Amino acid sequence: MPQTSFAPVIFGNEPGSFPHSVLAERHPAIIRQVRDAFPFGPRQHRALDELLRSCTEGTVGPLPADAPDGDSWQEWGLADWAGRSWYDVPWLWSESYFYRRLLDAVGWFGPGAWRGIDPFRPFKRAELDAPETDAELAALDALPGLPEEERARALLHGSLWGNRADLGFRLSAEGAEAREAAPALVADDSAALWSLLPPDGSATLVLVADNAGRELVPDLLLIAHLLAEGRAARAVLHVKPYPYYVSDATTADVVDALHRLRTAPGTAGEYARVLWSAMADGRLAVRAHAFSCAPLPYERMPDDLRAEFAAATLTVLKGDLNYRRLVGDRLWPPTTPFQETTACFPGPVATLRTLKSDVITGLSAATVSALVTAEDRRWRTSGTHALIQVDLK
Repeated sequence: MPQTSFAPVIFGNEPGSFPHSVLAERHPAIIRQVRDAFPFGPRQHRALDELLRSCTEGTVGPLPADAPDGDSWQEWGLADWAGRSWYDVPWLWSESYFYRRLLDAVGWFGPGAWRGIDPFRPFKRAELDAPETDAELAALDALPGLPEEERARALLHGSLWGNRADLGFRLSAEGAEAREAAPALVADDSAALWSLLPPDGSATLVLVADNAGRELVPDLLLIAHLLAEGRAARAVLHVKPYPYYVSDATTADVVDALHRLRTAPGTAGEYARVLWSAMADGRLAVRAHAFSCAPLPYERMPDDLRAEFAAATLTVLKGDLNYRRLVGDRLWPPTTPFQETTACFPGPVATLRTLKSDVITGLSAATVSALVTAEDRRWRTSGTHALIQVDLK
């Protein structure tokens, strides 16, 4: 962390704050939604009811004694935070642990028939199969007639704004997708991003995905374009090792998205063939590292992941959670230089993010002044603003 690391860590114990609303409103809504989406038996219903009581009235409890990742969670903070109110532990940790407990409640880690069943899959599939997805894929047919630079820019912005399809965000921000995105970008380092990916066929791209469904599809389309046009010789797509944050992408979601593209006509289907071929010959690989579900900032990443990011020409981190983990989940002054807060990252890094939490760095004083004058603090959390930020190292 930079010298300005005195910026306070975000907690959820301030009534009226965005983190407080997530803990008090979004998490209970997610429990009810998951409960209603599956024909769970009495054990799951009891466990979900207990988690709901714990979240709303109780304290952070332990994992089962036989939890396969119990030792890891002890090291990640459970030893410190158990017994405290969910509101009185760091928000990043509290959110992450909620999803871990939810998976335990539905039997994801257990020995029974519900082992490995994604509790968020119905919502992810509904999004992939929605008419809006058809329209977005059909719009790709306008790309082949454009110069490569314009196609690349369109797909980059598709990946950026695809983040507004985040299912968890929509639970507490009804109608967010229908709002105008203007002012579209509060920071735009896209020129620096493209400088790292010239069309010479030499770059290695790592893209750390965020959400499944209608966000993962444009991420895959961007990767397909970069491979097809020689802006990347090889790409690695990082996803979550298990369901997380309602809509975060797993390997199964990658498969679903690829099948969705393969069944689409026109340009979308052509991109699917590029991706399918690239996976077959190793130019595109999928990774699911355990650290992706850790409640920790990237400054605490393990050595093997640090080595992979260090070797990449560029690592692109998608979405709000990855941004919080990159710069630290703190109330930074918005003008804190982005490069200071990313000093811990071992190689060139870019972030594509629509703003859905209070964390923000790297804005100019003029931009902050204009945003504060035009709106209240909700510009940080409404999903109507976005950024492309790059640390070239």
